[in-house]
Amino acid sequence: MKGATRRIFIGLGSNIGARELNLARAIEALQRHGLEVTVRSSLYRTAPVDVLDQDDFLNQVIGCDSGHPAGDLLAICLGVERDMGRVRTRDRGPRIIDLDLLLAGDEVLGGDVGLQLPHPRMHLRRFVLCPLVEIAPRTRHPVLGLEAVELLRRCPDRSRVERLPETQAP
Repeated sequence: MKGATRRIFIGLGSNIGARELNLARAIEALQRHGLEVTVRSSLYRTAPVDVLDQDDFLNQVIGCDSGHPAGDLLAICLGVERDMGRVRTRDRGPRIIDLDLLLAGDEVLGGDVGLQLPHPRMHLRRFVLCPLVEIAPRTRHPVLGLEAVELLRRCPDRSRVERLPETQAP
């Protein structure tokens, strides 16, 4: 059952295969599940974080307006990952696609159902914050009370995050 419509943000990442195509296919699949993408960031080439012995990622953040409950949004994201062939063999390891529900309006969930909102590490990850700031710099973190642009300014992560010009996307 759908509730009130609110802006949600989903982080996408891929570092296996045709990374740009993987992101595009994931967005198309999300839209087939009824999530209309209203805004999307540029693509960003990013260094892996935590597990360093893997290829660079392409990352992107999209915004959608949705009335789906958070649990349904998580199920949609996990279903798209599964349908695209994601296999979880190593925590934070290489992946064909990774979809993270970052924010769902001002909703806050504690994780008792396998879902935490806002995403518990989004404020610590430049590969999330740089594309989010590009498309929604004034979006406020519902727990920390800070806008995305301020979260990026305070972010302790100093890993490489390179915005790709439209004509240079791999």
